[in-house]
Amino acid sequence: MTDEVQIHPYIEYLYSLASQGQRGALADLRRGLSEPPATAPVMFSYVARWVPEDARYSWTEKVYYLIAGLFAYYQSGSGTESKRRITIGNFGDHCRIAAKKGSQSASFEARFSTLLKANPEDLPIVLRQMISLLKSTDVPINWNQLFHDLKRWNSESRYIQRQWANSYWSSPKRDDKENQPESTLEK
Repeated sequence: MTDEVQIHPYIEYLYSLASQGQRGALADLRRGLSEPPATAPVMFSYVARWVPEDARYSWTEKVYYLIAGLFAYYQSGSGTESKRRITIGNFGDHCRIAAKKGSQSASFEARFSTLLKANPEDLPIVLRQMISLLKSTDVPINWNQLFHDLKRWNSESRYIQRQWANSYWSSPKRDDKENQPESTLEK
C-alpha cells in the first residue's frame, strides 16, 4: 500500500497545459470565467471531452468548467511558489496559510466565511476572489482536492464546508508549508 495520492486525470491534463506552455488554451479557459460555468463556448473543446456522460448538465459538469477556468487564472502571471504542485491539504488549509501571510487577516477571514456560505450560483465569483488572494500571497493549491471537494459542495450535510472550516480555524498544526515535510510537496 502506498501513501501516494491519485491525481485525477483531468487535473493532470490541466497541469500539462501549463507545463507545456499552452498559453492560448489557458487564455481560453480564463475567458470562460466571465460566464456561468459550462456555458462559455470557448472552453468546450478543452473541457467537454473530460466530463463523464452521466455528469452532463449537472453540478459536476459545472465543476469541470469552474476548475479549468480557476486553474488557468491561477497559472497566469507571476509567482513561482504558487505554481508548485501539491497533494496535501484542502482549501481551508490553503486559506489559513494565506491569512497568516497577509496583513489583512480580519478581512480575509470575512471573505473565507462568505465562501463557506456561498450557494452554487455565487460560488464561482466568491471562489475566484479567494483564488486571487491565494495567488497574491503565493500559496499553492491542491487542485485535485479542490476538484473533488467542489463536486460535493451541494451535499445537504455541508461536510465539505465543515472540513474547510475545521482546517482554517484548527488549532496550530502544520500551519505553513515551511513546516510540512518536503516529501509532501511536488514540483
